Amino acid sequence: LVELMESGGGSVQPGESLTLSCVYSDTTNNKCIGWFRQAPGKEREGVACIFTEHTGSYYRHTVKDRFAISQDRAKNTVFLRMDNLQPEDTAMYYCASAYDCYSGTWVTARFYHSWGQGTQVTVSS
Repeated sequence: LVELMESGGGSVQPGESLTLSCVYSDTTNNKCIGWFRQAPGKEREGVACIFTEHTGSYYRHTVKDRFAISQDRAKNTVFLRMDNLQPEDTAMYYCASAYDCYSGTWVTARFYHSWGQGTQVTVSS
């Protein structure tokens, strides 16, 4: 399994930005890192994912104009830049590792084998 740790969450006002970071322990069995979020009373949903071996990525259609996923392979770190945050973005954000990702599966939590503890993002005025 891969160990992952998120950071960068916080409380912001609508329209502001945050960048989350996810540090993972190694690249073995880890071709894809995904960001998920879960709001109270709602299911965990995929936000974006990136392939650790190249620059390919997927986005949830509702965030693709505001969120950007990137990585620093030398530091085993994946970032999620979130702009123009809105109250509906309030959730616990998790990063997770998958053996691989496909267009039809990346958004589904059960395809990921390792998870971080999460970092809270709260957007309110």
